[in-house]
Amino acid sequence: MATRLKPSADPNTNLCRAIEAAARDDDGTAAREHLAAAFPINYCDMDTPDDPVVKKYQEGRRELVQFDAKGEHFPCAVA
Repeated sequence: MATRLKPSADPNTNLCRAIEAAARDDDGTAAREHLAAAFPINYCDMDTPDDPVVKKYQEGRRELVQFDAKGEHFPCAVA
């Protein structure tokens, strides 16, 4: 998918816009393919707390994950 953005003096602004546009147009195909290949996916939804994201595995198991410069951290599992 291609996006068309107005140039900005701040390159981070353009990157953020491109990511947001791609997320709005996402139909979930890539995530389903990733799970089918036995790779976990990371996502958040309206019920996800502010800091962590949900890591979902092929068999359906989910965990809350936080990321920082030292890697990923698992504060707790999700049902």
